[in-house]
Amino acid sequence: MLIIVLGVLVGLLLGLTGAGGGILAIPALTLGLGWSLVEATPVALLAVGIAAAVGALDGLRKGLVRYKAAGLMASAGWLASPLGLHLAKLLPGSALMAMFGCVMVFVSGRMFMQARPECRRAVEAAHDKNCRVNPSTGRLEWDAKCSTTLASIGAVSGLLTGLLGVGGGFLIVPAFRKFSDVPMHGIVATSLMVVALVSLGTVGHLLYQGFSLSGEAVLFIGATLGGMIAGRVIAPKVCERLLQQGFAVLCAVVSVMMIGKVLMTVF
Repeated sequence: MLIIVLGVLVGLLLGLTGAGGGILAIPALTLGLGWSLVEATPVALLAVGIAAAVGALDGLRKGLVRYKAAGLMASAGWLASPLGLHLAKLLPGSALMAMFGCVMVFVSGRMFMQARPECRRAVEAAHDKNCRVNPSTGRLEWDAKCSTTLASIGAVSGLLTGLLGVGGGFLIVPAFRKFSDVPMHGIVATSLMVVALVSLGTVGHLLYQGFSLSGEAVLFIGATLGGMIAGRVIAPKVCERLLQQGFAVLCAVVSVMMIGKVLMTVF
């Protein structure tokens, strides 16, 4: 029952936030179920990747996904994720847990600040965007600046995906929003596509190395998928600002718990 509840919660937040909920998959498995980070990483990636793919397909059906941008970011992510997997093998589990907690602190603070009305207006009013949509065609205007920006976002996302087992949506959504004038619905749908491609690509590396799924893992993945579908249905009815601030507070609480767990093992 706990596996189902945690999986549904992760999927629900993933559907509501557009990919941010994926960062909670690792804490759900390590803090909630007591798994090690090594055990949790591939299961979290597979659960988030499959759930994000469902959301991305819905975005494609509605014409919201910027598939060229998603393809570029995912390609850069695929190249960077093996490096993250290699670094994860070299670092001790406690160091990875502490690093994950620090990333969550940064994410929670960033999301809470960006949810403030004055910050949201500043982002939306900014004109010096690296990637701009052509008003006449509705498509991105591709140049070296835009391509480099998107490739960099994808590479950092892929590195963190391999290193910490996170989907990377917590980075893609704010970065894509900051450096482009793509509408928010398009940013969320495109982010889900990148998260799905990079996460499932990273799982492919792990499967090649001999990873196999347990019954508990399959149950968690199925529950996450169900939560994702529910989240996408109710997302339009939820206040985006309050959701973002509430999610930021939740991430902050979880990050403190993870860092506290690391300190307890060290001292």
